[in-house]
Amino acid sequence: MQFTPYLTFDGNCAEAMAFYAQLLGGQITYQGTFGEMPADAGMPPLPEAAKKRIMHAHLVVGAQSIMASDTLPAMPGQANDGCGGGYQKPQGLSVSIGVETVAEGQRIFEGLTPGGQVSMPFGATFWSPGFGMVTDRFGTPWMVNVVSEPPKA
Repeated sequence: MQFTPYLTFDGNCAEAMAFYAQLLGGQITYQGTFGEMPADAGMPPLPEAAKKRIMHAHLVVGAQSIMASDTLPAMPGQANDGCGGGYQKPQGLSVSIGVETVAEGQRIFEGLTPGGQVSMPFGATFWSPGFGMVTDRFGTPWMVNVVSEPPKA
């Protein structure tokens, strides 16, 4: 069993996934737009502004994945919690990254920080020689944790 985070964005999914691929050393294996979807008789017409938004993207980093999409803009008659309800900021979760060294943790944390909001600076804790929490400029909350080095007393 493997759990895969699925992130949502408000029109900047392609930019975010390209950034994550570069920062994390991964590869985007699929990326398609809403405009590229096959037409379906039961589907309402897609607003022109939504056609370039990402319908689905898949980033592979080693044996792990992150998937993502843009939400569609709010559409009349669509529930706010559905695909056409517009963007809602993530809440109640974070993407946790486990790294092997303090240097790698620091590099990733510092990469996520510009334009974001640090909620816990990267540093030693009682469980790890390196841990930090940041919400990046795309609105994704991250926890970066060094998992293989024992904490220093």
